[in-house]
Amino acid sequence: MSLGTWVRDLTLGARFAVTGGRSGLLRTVLTATGVGFGVALLLLAASFPNMLFQREVRESVRAVDASQQVDTPRADSFLHLTRNTVYRDDTISGLLLRPEGDAPPLPPGAAAFPGTGEMLVSPALGKLLDSPEGALLKERLPYKVAGTIGQAGLIGPADLRYVAHVDFLDTENFDGRGVRYGWSVPEEPMNGFLILLVVVACVVLLLPVLVFIATAVRFGGEQRDRRLAALRLIGADTAMTRRIAAGESLASALLGLLVGLGLFAVARQFAGVFTIWDVNAYPDDVVPMTALAVLVLAVVPVASVVVSLFALRGVAIEPLGVVRAATPRRRRLWWRLLLLVAGVAVLVPRIGDVELSDTSIDTVSVVTGTTLALIGLTSLLPWLVEAGVKRLHAGPVAWQLAVRRLQLSSGTAARAVSGIVVAATGAIALQMLFQAMETEFTQVSGEDTTRAQIAIGTDARNVGEARGVIDRVARTEGVSGVIGIVESRVWRPGPLKGGEEFAPAASLRVGDCASLREFATLPSCTDGDVFVFLAHGAQGNPDDSFVTKAARPGTTVALRDPYPHPSEPKRPNDGPVPQWRIPATAKVVDSRPDPTGMYQYGVLATPSAIGTAPLDDPDAQVMVRLDPAVPDAADLVRNTADAIDPTSWVRNLKDTERDAAFSSVRTGILVGSTLTMLLVAASLLVATLEQLRDRKRLLSSLVAFGTRRSTLSWSVLWQTAVPILLGLVLSVAGGLGLGVVLLKMGGQRVEDWWGFLPVVGIGLGLIAAVTLLSMPVLWRLMRADGLRTE
Repeated sequence: MSLGTWVRDLTLGARFAVTGGRSGLLRTVLTATGVGFGVALLLLAASFPNMLFQREVRESVRAVDASQQVDTPRADSFLHLTRNTVYRDDTISGLLLRPEGDAPPLPPGAAAFPGTGEMLVSPALGKLLDSPEGALLKERLPYKVAGTIGQAGLIGPADLRYVAHVDFLDTENFDGRGVRYGWSVPEEPMNGFLILLVVVACVVLLLPVLVFIATAVRFGGEQRDRRLAALRLIGADTAMTRRIAAGESLASALLGLLVGLGLFAVARQFAGVFTIWDVNAYPDDVVPMTALAVLVLAVVPVASVVVSLFALRGVAIEPLGVVRAATPRRRRLWWRLLLLVAGVAVLVPRIGDVELSDTSIDTVSVVTGTTLALIGLTSLLPWLVEAGVKRLHAGPVAWQLAVRRLQLSSGTAARAVSGIVVAATGAIALQMLFQAMETEFTQVSGEDTTRAQIAIGTDARNVGEARGVIDRVARTEGVSGVIGIVESRVWRPGPLKGGEEFAPAASLRVGDCASLREFATLPSCTDGDVFVFLAHGAQGNPDDSFVTKAARPGTTVALRDPYPHPSEPKRPNDGPVPQWRIPATAKVVDSRPDPTGMYQYGVLATPSAIGTAPLDDPDAQVMVRLDPAVPDAADLVRNTADAIDPTSWVRNLKDTERDAAFSSVRTGILVGSTLTMLLVAASLLVATLEQLRDRKRLLSSLVAFGTRRSTLSWSVLWQTAVPILLGLVLSVAGGLGLGVVLLKMGGQRVEDWWGFLPVVGIGLGLIAAVTLLSMPVLWRLMRADGLRTE
């Protein structure tokens, strides 16, 4: 058969798609809309790698180059200090700068260097500071807003960032002395578990899109069959009618491509408006990879032709009608099971192949096996729906109408739900992978958030100032209790002994008895007591002999290093090294983990025991218990800390810590899952509306004969619910099985067999949502004028 014949018949089908009257044009629009949704999502998926890459590029560009630090001031050097903070669960990144010359480099995204006491802010942070919601944050950032940070200095439109010019930075409280921005971090290869998770996620998230596109090009099958029968009546042969049908699908697919490109163009313009799982992007970043974009634009039209020809392979189109109107032949089960078995057969030999230390895995086998297994499960759905509804009979009128409709044409309903089966099956398998890998990539921090929720540290000039810091934090609104200590060090006085390069030292912590009990197990404590506490080598701490060389009950210790390192600056009024005697009554006690989870060691002293002794470089260390009744307690504490010392460190205590790479992958998959579920919901709604449109005359006839509208509404609900429920049963079984196989590949075990419940809940929610959204169209179609014909 010549190429010209194919072109002629495909072109004729395309003409029918756009000139087939109002009904035919509506079917084409529905198909194009369905294909367009799928194409737009595929293009967004193809843009995701570039979007993440551009975010990483800008994040590295705005960082001070760690490899270009200088030791002495220059015209282009500047002191810098990174100041990140948290405000109501939002992370705000900050950079404090102090130029040392008249030619400092501009921070990325800045048009001019801010003046002293001024800051540049991102548009999102500026908007927050100007709003009532940002009142507390404004107290924490007391700098005058002098300008806006441009796109080059932000990772996304919603990035909360500021760059401030301050005069209090010096070589005692800075991060370093830089001369330029921009540096690259060597990319660490992903380990085998994360690669497995990413590969499975790509298959799971993209396959429902392809299934939906394949379903969309088959919309309006019943009307198309009647039109093809008319073509047979005027002389077209069977092969020609199939090519014409393929041409109709091709035209709809090409229009769908245009719709998809339009939706993608609109969606990328709003990329910065919506934030999904803390991810948003500039429109310029949402650019699909060229190879993937070309693949999408080529596969969709070809797939439309192939799917149409495949759908008509068992249909005999005759001049007087289509054989599909008669009792259909029972669907065969064997080839559907064969696909499923083939997928499992590809995956099973890979069991135990994935190790945490691997940096590559057999991605071809994983993709092939997972794809075959998911397609096999999807192909099982039409057979399962047909076999299931055949045994359903008795019930209310609405139930019988729905069941009879499913018995006559279960394929249409099954195709509409097939995307849910793929998405739900994959979601269950991914959920099992997430739960198992959570233990591998999440570590218990050892921090005890029942004892304290925030830790604060700041330098002080003397003991009185350090105690003032503790008192000021304790008086902050929302603080129910504090663990406050003044931290310094003590040294063994006298000359160095054989081979020693420095004097043995131990930490000194001064605080009330309640605070000291957080660091050691104390038999009793009253003001005036002193303790020597030992860690016994816990958590890699040095041998306790290192402590006892410097501090023992009854010994005298130096309160300043008697042999300072040559690189340390000399103090202006260094006189005799002050000393303090540890009472002979001091008890030796065991260390216990503090709220940060660390075992400390050294000397504990109550305030009156240390008196007015001049401690060396004292620090105020405060761990805060928050009052849950005060909503902004954490932010009030951070404001107090910044008001005391803008260079103080403040951090939240956490029970667990999650690997950064795992968190990044998890965020990406959650974004993709959200978009895929939105597509599945849209596809099911479009498919339901298309089925209702096809049954317009039938619905009008039922209403004309007195059928209640509520009965027909319940009928539509059951027609949606029965295939979805059967699909969810299939998804749960298939998802659990696929999840177990994938877990065995990495030597993992199932953490929770009930992880499928949220997926089932989403499926039930889709039933309700689609039914409610289709009601207005159903009520409009249930009118007697629907019987009118021309």
